[in-house]
Amino acid sequence: MPRSAVKIDRYVSFEGHACDDCARRIVAAIHDCLARLGDASPWHAYFRTRLAEVERRGQDELYFVGSQVNTLRELFDEAGADDAAALLERVELECC
Repeated sequence: MPRSAVKIDRYVSFEGHACDDCARRIVAAIHDCLARLGDASPWHAYFRTRLAEVERRGQDELYFVGSQVNTLRELFDEAGADDAAALLERVELECC
């Protein structure tokens, strides 16, 4: 059976979804959006604090993305980051 025809149960395994890579790409998109919006954006302090907490606690990027889905949607919408928003939707469906 072709790999694309195999349905993967995301609650059993993330195999085939590249969840960690997608989460890294989303975190990179956060930094890109913050740079575009400028230091005056309230998102700067929010995400700097949250990302520092994740690092301090030893949590991975996928955990962070899964816990910030709604906030990330708002950030990506405000920054006009349609590709990042689409990737976030994919991660939410396949990995969270």
